[in-house]
Amino acid sequence: MENEKLKIIFAGSVGSGKTTAIESISDVTTFSTEEKATDEVKLMKENTTVAMDYGAMLLDNGAYVHLYGTPGQKRFSFMWEILAEGAIGIIIVINCAVENALDELGEYLLAFKSAIENASLIIGVTHTDLWTGIPIETIKYHVRKFNPSIPVFSFDARDKNETSSLLKSLLYHIDPEIL
Repeated sequence: MENEKLKIIFAGSVGSGKTTAIESISDVTTFSTEEKATDEVKLMKENTTVAMDYGAMLLDNGAYVHLYGTPGQKRFSFMWEILAEGAIGIIIVINCAVENALDELGEYLLAFKSAIENASLIIGVTHTDLWTGIPIETIKYHVRKFNPSIPVFSFDARDKNETSSLLKSLLYHIDPEIL
């Protein structure tokens, strides 16, 4: 598979960990379009992605995987389709510590439905260390209702090894020869 075709999308809601995940595994300086939050997002975090994040991870075979993070706010959703074009894989990142995590999961599965038809998908669940959230078993149950073959993993977006394992699981699912 050619390098330019190794494009992976990280999608999910504000604060789910997309930017952090890309920063934790990128082998190049990341590019981010984070700006100061000016709406209800400022109650959650100071900055938010308004267009995209970009990083790249070097594989052992010398190929780069290009990593793109989508903005989480729905008002920037026009970027989701643009960024998903040509992607071979999508990681939907779900923050299980927010009360509407299952609603967000459903929204992202529907929003990326056409992209999923041409790309592999996995669900990465973050913030599982916060016991106020939805159990990962509940998220797995809802994903299986959508499509029983979609893998669901918990990971800490701040942890390079965990995030790398998540990405490599997706790549292996796409084509074991990539790795």
